[in-house]
Amino acid sequence: MKTWFITGTSRGFGREWALAALERGDRVAATARDTASLDDLVATYGDAVLPITLDVTDHDAAFAAVARAHGHFGRLDVVVNNAGYGQFGMIEELSEAESRQQIEANLFGTLWVTQAALPFLRAQGSGHILQVSSIGGISAFPTVGIYHASKWAVEGFSQALAQEVAGFGIRVTLIEPGGYATDWGGASAKHATPIDAYDGVREAAANRPSRRGTPGDPVATREAVLTLVDAEDPPLRAFFGEAPLAIAKADYESRLASWEEWQPLAVRAHGGG
Repeated sequence: MKTWFITGTSRGFGREWALAALERGDRVAATARDTASLDDLVATYGDAVLPITLDVTDHDAAFAAVARAHGHFGRLDVVVNNAGYGQFGMIEELSEAESRQQIEANLFGTLWVTQAALPFLRAQGSGHILQVSSIGGISAFPTVGIYHASKWAVEGFSQALAQEVAGFGIRVTLIEPGGYATDWGGASAKHATPIDAYDGVREAAANRPSRRGTPGDPVATREAVLTLVDAEDPPLRAFFGEAPLAIAKADYESRLASWEEWQPLAVRAHGGG
């Protein structure tokens, strides 16, 4: 039996993974802005579920929620940072408030929960932190630049974190999904006020090949996430979906070719002997 702490369990991946854990007999501290959305889980699984109201952008609330979960269940085995949303808009279109709110939710919300959990995981000498990133955490496309910024930041601190905590028996995995049939681009999304000059860029982005594929089935990720948390040696990064590998390979092949081409400039810039 594992004990999970999952943010953003009202819908999407958070809901699916909570169900996956509960159906096999695990226990879940499930957080949401409105815990009424968790009533059906409590009705079905009873004491195996601890519903907690949480806005992850609230630093003190995040620490209190993790402490409450640990106090209630006595341990934490899997910490899932899933809460977040997509902010759409060209870089020029974004307001300061929209930009800050995106970073607050996707980056700082993940950071607060991670920091809150680490003392408990260190003390027990084990634990697995799952950071929900995206293929947009290693690649980037027009219209969601600030979303990319938030996920690239999560990728960076999590890669450093994995090295910092490995000696304590704590594992870190970045989950990088492609497109899924969730409401990430629908009800959960926020949109900046458009500037007409970018209409052509917006249309091209909407019609790019990677947007035209069949979205993945969120239910299919249940087995995948259980496989990750049960693995003896889980990966630092794991793609979910068919598309991300091809996107990543094309992106990194392009980067490597460019770096190689411009290496003479890099050497000249080194100077000295």
